[in-house]
Amino acid sequence: MEAMTLTELRYIVAVARERHFGRAAEACFVSQPTLSVAIKKLEEELDVKLFERGGSEVSITPIGGEIIEQAQRVLEQSSAIREIAKRGKDPLAGPLRVGVIYTVAPYLLPPLVRRVIELTPQMPLLLQEQLTVRLLEMLRNGELDVAVLAEPFPDHGLATAPLYDEPFLVAVPRGHRLAQAKPVRSEEIRDETMLLLGTGHCFRDHVLEVCPEFARFSPGSEGIRKSFEGSSLETIKHMVASGMGITILPRMSAQVEADTQGAGTICYVPFLDPVPTRRVVLAWRKTFTRTQAIEALRRAVLECELPGVHKLDVPMPDAATQAQPGSQGESAWKGASRQQVAAEAQASEQRGPGTRAASTRGARRERVVAEPQR
Repeated sequence: MEAMTLTELRYIVAVARERHFGRAAEACFVSQPTLSVAIKKLEEELDVKLFERGGSEVSITPIGGEIIEQAQRVLEQSSAIREIAKRGKDPLAGPLRVGVIYTVAPYLLPPLVRRVIELTPQMPLLLQEQLTVRLLEMLRNGELDVAVLAEPFPDHGLATAPLYDEPFLVAVPRGHRLAQAKPVRSEEIRDETMLLLGTGHCFRDHVLEVCPEFARFSPGSEGIRKSFEGSSLETIKHMVASGMGITILPRMSAQVEADTQGAGTICYVPFLDPVPTRRVVLAWRKTFTRTQAIEALRRAVLECELPGVHKLDVPMPDAATQAQPGSQGESAWKGASRQQVAAEAQASEQRGPGTRAASTRGARRERVVAEPQR
C-alpha cells in the first residue's frame, strides 16, 4: 500500500478550509475528480472517513478534524525542512512569498515593490492580498513566508516586527459640515451615516473601536446603514464622494494633497488627540530561516516614502532568539519597539506643542499594544 503524500494532506486541508470539493480543487489548481480520488484513497488507507459528503457543504468528522489539524502541522514542518536546506545558500536569492491585507496593499505595494527591485533584485516578491484570518492560515500552512498585517491578531507561533503606526482620518464629501472643520472628536461623527467595510476586514474592527456606537449596524441588523457596507476602501471613498455618507480611513489611503486642501471631491479631516492609529507589522513563522530576507523586506518598507505614518525602526533579533517562543530575545524585541515609541513621544513633548500630535499617537498606540489581544 502506498504511503500518504504531502499532496494528499494539502488536499484535505483545502477541503476543510473551503468546505467544498470544487472550491478546494480550484485552490489547489487541480481538477475536482483528481482531488476527490486522492482524498478517497487517503481515507481508504487510514480506514476512516474524514468528511461527510452531502448537500451543498462538506462537513468534517470528529476524527477527521484531528487528522486535519495534524496535517496542518506536518505541512508547516515540511516547509521548514525546505527552508533549513537553504541555509547554506544566499537567503536573499529566490522569491519571497508575501501576503498583505486588503487595506494596506494598494498603498504600500507600489513603492515597496519598486524599492525591493532596487535593493534586492535577486529576491522577487510573490504577492497575495487576503483578509487577516486567511493570511494567518497561509502563514501557518507554509503557503506564505511573511505577511503584512495590522495588530491585533493571534500571533501564537509567529514572530513579528513593527513597521509603522498609521493615523486615521475622517473622510467627508466636499460641502459637508465637517469639510472645513478643525480636527474632530469621534463623538462629533456619531450621528453621521458611517460607511464601513464588510465583516472580516480588520480595519472595520478598528473603526468600530473608534466609534463603537456603529457596531449596532452590523450584518443582520435593521436600518439603512446596513446597506452602506463596501468591499474595499476605494469603493467606500467613491461612495463618500457621491454624498452617501462619511467614513474613517487610514492615512495612506487618502488621495492627493489637493483633496486634503478641499480641491477634490473628498475632504480629509484629522482627529483631535489622542489620534486613533493602527500598527502595521510584519509577521512570519518562528521556524522560518530566511531572516535576512525578512530584514531586507523590512528595510525596504522603512525606506519607502509613506506620507503621514510614523515609522518604527527597531533592530531585529537574531534567528536563534526569535525561534524560541517566550525567549528573552523575543521579549526584548517586542519591548524595544514599545520603548522606542515611548521615548519618541517623551522627546516630542519636550520639543514643544508643534509635535504633540505625533507624540500622542505614539503614546496611545503604546497603550493599545500593551493590552491583551482579543
